[in-house]
Amino acid sequence: MRRPYLPARLPLDPYILALLATVGLAALLPARGPAATAADLASTAAVALLFFLYGARLSTREALDGLRHWRLHLTVLACTFVLFPLLGLAARGLVPGLLTTPLYGGLLFLCLVPSTVQSSIAFTSIARGNVPAAICAGSFSSLAGIVLTPLLAAGLLGGDAGGFSLDSLLKITVQLLLPFLLGQALRPWVGRFLVRHKQVLGYVDRGSILLVVYSAFSAGVVAGIWHQVSLPRLAALMLVEAVLLAVMLLATWYGAARLGFGRADRIAIQFAGSKKSLAAGLPMASVLFGAHAALAVLPLMLFHQMQLMVCAVIARRRAQDPLPELAADRVADVSLARQRPAPRAR
Repeated sequence: MRRPYLPARLPLDPYILALLATVGLAALLPARGPAATAADLASTAAVALLFFLYGARLSTREALDGLRHWRLHLTVLACTFVLFPLLGLAARGLVPGLLTTPLYGGLLFLCLVPSTVQSSIAFTSIARGNVPAAICAGSFSSLAGIVLTPLLAAGLLGGDAGGFSLDSLLKITVQLLLPFLLGQALRPWVGRFLVRHKQVLGYVDRGSILLVVYSAFSAGVVAGIWHQVSLPRLAALMLVEAVLLAVMLLATWYGAARLGFGRADRIAIQFAGSKKSLAAGLPMASVLFGAHAALAVLPLMLFHQMQLMVCAVIARRRAQDPLPELAADRVADVSLARQRPAPRAR
């Protein structure tokens, strides 16, 4: 019997440590008064900058070229924006037994967030899957999430996410959609600059998200929301998220097989369809939830680290599987060897 494969070191993302440190800073030194106003304005500007960069980086040509894999992309979108939300709605039965109402709201918001791009590509590459499909699937999911995530949150979370008020729609348009469209429009002029300074702009991305986290958690500390969360509730939340991740990993892998996808495409579907984007979810939560964003993003932060650790194990395990074409070649070689006449003894 083969021993289950485990990596030598599970990936604890350094960025998660930075996020936790930011949460700790907000707990010890929350922004108050004029500092809170300044942090809120800076957070708003950071969200606009993030979505501008998303728009400027998304290659329109790559997106159009990827349309030929429309069945794969529709499958990923269905997993992200249909199956995930349905599972989130089903988890409503866990309130108040396992989850509090605010934690359930964060869990449901997690189910509405678009898929990741970078980690989906990385794990698909490690597992020897269809990397171009993973690139396009993650890009399409991020693009669709700009519209679908706020609308689904407004419809399913109701008043907790601002409802369908003119003010909430205006915030979504000004802080998310307009910067994204501006980035797309300016891509011919700024695209090369972004490619040359990719690493530096990555720090800008992450620094902006840390600012959003500090602002959201500062508001939560000032409002006293952390008195609503206990360690048993956090443990219950992690258990629920572990089950959610396991269901999605199984559904994407075996569901893709039932739909007739090959191994490489199944890998792309599994990694793109089972993930949620922390980079997209945090700024969206700050727009949609305002002062209540802290509890809304807590489930997403926990799920993000969990999905990295689990998918790293799966990707490395898939990398050890023999590719179907290699297996077929070996069978053909064995068959030819058997058909060759034995050499005559001299």
